[in-house]
Amino acid sequence: MLKNYVTVAFRAFTRNITFSIIHILGLSIGISAALVIYLLVRYENSFDTFEDDGDRIYRVVLHMKFGESDGNSPAVPAPAAMAIQNEISGVEATVPVMQFQGDATAKVMIARAGEQVVFKKQPGMVFTNNPYFDLLPFEWLAGSKASALSNPFSVVLTESRAAQYFPGTVLSDVIGKEIQYNDDLPVTVTGIVKDFDKPSDLTSLEFISYATIAKTSLQDQFMMNLWNDWMAYSKLYLKLSKGSNAADVLARMNVMFQKYGSHKDEQNQLDFGLQPLNDIHFNLQYAGFGQRTADRKVLMGLLAIATFLLLLACINFTNLATAQASQRAREIGIRKTSGGSRSQLVFQFLSETFFITLLAMLVSAGLTPALLQWFAEFLPPGLHFDLFREPSVMAFLVVLTLAVSFVAGLYPAIILSGYKPSAVLKSQAFAGMPTRRSGIRKVLTVSQFVIAQFFVIAAFMVGKQIHFALTQDLGYRKEAILNFELPRDTTHYDRILNEISNLPEVENMSIGFLPPAMEGGAYANITYDDGTESKSVANDRLRTVQLRFGDPNYLDVYQIKLVAGRNVRAGRNVDEALINESYAKALGFRQLADAIGKELTFSGKKKVPIVGVMQDFHEGSLHNPIGPLVYQSRTQGGFVHVALRPQPRGTHQWQDAIAKIGKTVNEAYPDAEFNYRFFDDTIAQLYATERNTSVLLNWATGLSVLISCLGLLGLVMYTSAARTKEIGVRKILGASVSHIVSLLSAEFVKLVLIAFVIAAPLAAWAIDRWLQSFAYRTPISWWVFVVSGVMLIVVALITLSVQTIRTARANPVNSLRNE
Repeated sequence: MLKNYVTVAFRAFTRNITFSIIHILGLSIGISAALVIYLLVRYENSFDTFEDDGDRIYRVVLHMKFGESDGNSPAVPAPAAMAIQNEISGVEATVPVMQFQGDATAKVMIARAGEQVVFKKQPGMVFTNNPYFDLLPFEWLAGSKASALSNPFSVVLTESRAAQYFPGTVLSDVIGKEIQYNDDLPVTVTGIVKDFDKPSDLTSLEFISYATIAKTSLQDQFMMNLWNDWMAYSKLYLKLSKGSNAADVLARMNVMFQKYGSHKDEQNQLDFGLQPLNDIHFNLQYAGFGQRTADRKVLMGLLAIATFLLLLACINFTNLATAQASQRAREIGIRKTSGGSRSQLVFQFLSETFFITLLAMLVSAGLTPALLQWFAEFLPPGLHFDLFREPSVMAFLVVLTLAVSFVAGLYPAIILSGYKPSAVLKSQAFAGMPTRRSGIRKVLTVSQFVIAQFFVIAAFMVGKQIHFALTQDLGYRKEAILNFELPRDTTHYDRILNEISNLPEVENMSIGFLPPAMEGGAYANITYDDGTESKSVANDRLRTVQLRFGDPNYLDVYQIKLVAGRNVRAGRNVDEALINESYAKALGFRQLADAIGKELTFSGKKKVPIVGVMQDFHEGSLHNPIGPLVYQSRTQGGFVHVALRPQPRGTHQWQDAIAKIGKTVNEAYPDAEFNYRFFDDTIAQLYATERNTSVLLNWATGLSVLISCLGLLGLVMYTSAARTKEIGVRKILGASVSHIVSLLSAEFVKLVLIAFVIAAPLAAWAIDRWLQSFAYRTPISWWVFVVSGVMLIVVALITLSVQTIRTARANPVNSLRNE
């Protein structure tokens, strides 16, 4: 019996090869989307799920409140690590992780070559202690886990980093080798661990002993004794003792925090928090520098897209399968007359659906590696597909194939198996099912176009918001500005700046710190005392004081306007500050000019006078409102800002300028790399997530429209087949081709319009919710809905014309021959 089912299914597939290919195309689209999104969601949810006692591992974070604004930071004051280790009970391990500062350059002496090899900008270099290796199940290849980082000037390397620094050297012989970091930090290799190949947010590759900090100038750079300020690279992890209660430990930590500094008043509050390990990868509120996070809302949205595409594919299959009913009707009648039961026919049709779905699944599995490569820009680097080595993926495909076969094939199987043999053999297969009563098929088609219309409107609005963000007046110039960093050695700064400023292609330049806006930022603990009460802004990444500094040319390069006072003056001993309008208002100045001459206190010590007020500008993306910001006159810092003159059309003036600037930098610092970036690219990068969302949404839109049009084609083929004789009679009575085309099309256009009426309010609601994440957003314009609706109607008419014109031009004699 099973062999007979397979044989009949294969014959049905080859006999209707065109429809079979359409079936496979539609189903493979849905299955491919589901498979890729399943791989992505599974990968993201596998982060840090393998650690021993992972439920006892936490990251210490900060919760901040300034007035009515709240904020969070994944970084903590550096002295917290030792204080918690010495004073807080219930903690089994205290693990500080301090990101390496500077150029991250490693110099290694190769004995055989007798020369020093330089490795620049090495990622994954941290200062930590021995308990770090209790957080992750590292495999030790050389050295002692218990003592490798006990002494200052020690380092543990991963196997790959050891092979990079000491190629061809046996790992046991690497122990005792010396590495020099940034010319002033010599260390000795004391351990080698195997590279960690499981998904984790702890991705370090070089581990320098934490005790090294206290023996070097890093003590001051890392602010190891400062409780009221901290660096973004100062992270702290805890492993609680068995039986310890996290809430109790946290309460004791905050009591200790208050002991070392006053962090609470009526307006402001600063507290420790404990973030569970399994929350780190998904909590965007605590995203730190260099940390890739996944948004659970985005993952749920992707799952919804995969579900919709699968649903569209199943609806498409259903409509096309019922459209083929007339071609199978006589076969069904003969099989029933010969004794075939309805259950046998249902199983036969489901087996045919399974055969087609299986082929679609194989096509999808074959396409998946190419799809992962095609969308590599939007996918995490560790994501891969290996069907035969991943049982869970194979099980997912088996379950998906069975589910799709059942959902897509059940309705056609029930309908086709229900034909009466007497009516079928009299060529009256459609006698009991006139087109105007084919309600289920119409509902399915409307459902398809509701989903497609929703995607079209959403794609328009996401693109509109991105365009709004990139073209909005941000309060500064962003075109034709070049940013790059110089090495820390300031010896050649003056010569470099003079040569660059004298280039004919350069309009203006400045040196100092970060540009007006970029991902991340710098913050300072700044207070202002008006003589009656102290008003401070804590280190809050969302609403706190952002810090920029540099020379007076900074405002000219970026064309930042002053609304009160004057610019900072030039000079190495000048220490003056500008504040923005938001900070002036936060400090209580009703007239902006009243802020001039007042003093700000930095980190509780140095007082700096306010000499001007800048017009507000966006220091980050439009997701966040403009917050308080201070610009300080300082000559430290090697971040160079170069404003280029307008480039005449057809010339290469900017490329020539970049080449000259690079040559100047390389002549002064032969070992340095000249890496530049245009400022407008930095602005665009702030919306990388939105641009990726837009691209993926455009793909989903295109696929949903394609599948919906295939379903519409199936319904019009069914209708044309059912109304063949009616059309023949109309033509004999004088109906024109255009009249018949409009007659057949009007009903389907009505379905598309109904879909638009349903989809429009749903899309408006969803887009409004998405736009709430932007403090500054584009309006939801009426024309977006009109254009989207018209576009989908045009696409539907083009799809309809493929079959309606063909039906209207058919010879009526052929359709009436059986009467």
